[in-house]
Amino acid sequence: MYQSMELLALPITDLQARIRDEIEKNPALEINSDKSVSLQAIERPSSRVRDAFENTSDPGFISRASSDQSDAKQQFLEGALARGESLQDHLLWQLHMSPVTPEQQELGEMLISNIDDNGFFRQPPQDILLDHHQQILDDVLALIREFDPPGVCAEGPIESLVIQTRMRGDAPEHGEAFITRELDELRKGRFDQLARDYGITRDDVEDIFAFIKTLNPYPGSSFGSASPDYIVPDITIRKRDKQLRLYIHDDQIPELKIDAEFQQMGQEEDHVSREARRYIQQSIRDANWLISSIEMRNNTLRKVGAALMKYQYEFFLKGPKFLHPMTLRHIAEEISVHETTVSRISQAKFIQTDWGIFPIKYFFSSAISSTSKEGIDYAKNSVKEIIRELIEEYTGSKRLSDQKISDMLAQQGIKIARRTVAKYRRELNIESSFERSI
Repeated sequence: MYQSMELLALPITDLQARIRDEIEKNPALEINSDKSVSLQAIERPSSRVRDAFENTSDPGFISRASSDQSDAKQQFLEGALARGESLQDHLLWQLHMSPVTPEQQELGEMLISNIDDNGFFRQPPQDILLDHHQQILDDVLALIREFDPPGVCAEGPIESLVIQTRMRGDAPEHGEAFITRELDELRKGRFDQLARDYGITRDDVEDIFAFIKTLNPYPGSSFGSASPDYIVPDITIRKRDKQLRLYIHDDQIPELKIDAEFQQMGQEEDHVSREARRYIQQSIRDANWLISSIEMRNNTLRKVGAALMKYQYEFFLKGPKFLHPMTLRHIAEEISVHETTVSRISQAKFIQTDWGIFPIKYFFSSAISSTSKEGIDYAKNSVKEIIRELIEEYTGSKRLSDQKISDMLAQQGIKIARRTVAKYRRELNIESSFERSI
């Protein structure tokens, strides 16, 4: 289960690296020779991606149309750099997708901004609380601790392990007690003594130790500012023959199978020692788990892609202005999984469209109410795109101020304050009317 959750979050390039590592250390695994993707073919994903799009004319790969082919190519390469997502960004995104009150969101943002890169509090929450936050602190903490990755908003590694243990349905009895009181004894291998102290068997102690090793004492460790790499989209959704087509790029993932000769060795009782047979059987179990986990990842990704195509149908046909409000819950209910599963599968993965390459998270956007007669709500990201168009297409003698943009949006039934326009403009990297040339 832990391995399956971990693989859900891996984009193609990281999954390829993981497969290489597993093949090197597990003799039960081999690549199916009938599949065209080999281990050598995934050694240098960056150069392969560069070659695949060397002469692309897709307008989605450049920010604006250009007659200069070299400029277009350069803009594509700059736009295809994956920038590492911080732990705070990942948690804030999940918070904004959760059904919370304005006060709960305010407190949640304060708590998330107060954690370090490991997921631990920089200073005690009580020191940053406002008076009206005290009554909702426990509820908001419980909510954030259920986000991916589990175990954040803790005082340190021990509390993080306890939080993760309480969330796990397969947590063994005495697991929490061993974490808080017996970690040193476990590290020293005093299993027999612990078994006597707790009135359990040595096997029970070993199971508890094995469970604790599946937890992450530093839940934020998988996030950080890693060097940028070229994006390899996991999904493509494009218009073909007046219909949308969905492609999952699982053809770039080697197909794994169990080595038949290695499996046969485990069945030869006369020539293999008991210890060797146990090793063979464990290697085969690990290999089967990896194969099924990769299959589950790909199937979940395919379901998420199909659900996105359904909910964001107009976006894929007409462009970013037509993005609809959508939450994790919408997709989770559509494909019958938990919201955290959707969050994990969305992490660090991208979709190639006719309008460019977008992170999956881009399609999850909170709603902005409309005052138009149609009563259609707008997604935050679609409003940002409308603001971009208003500024770029404006031909008046005076530059558009944030207040003027707010008034123009109101005429379209989108009522947002001037300061919200300013915020969205900054997120679009557009300067103020005093600084920009248009």
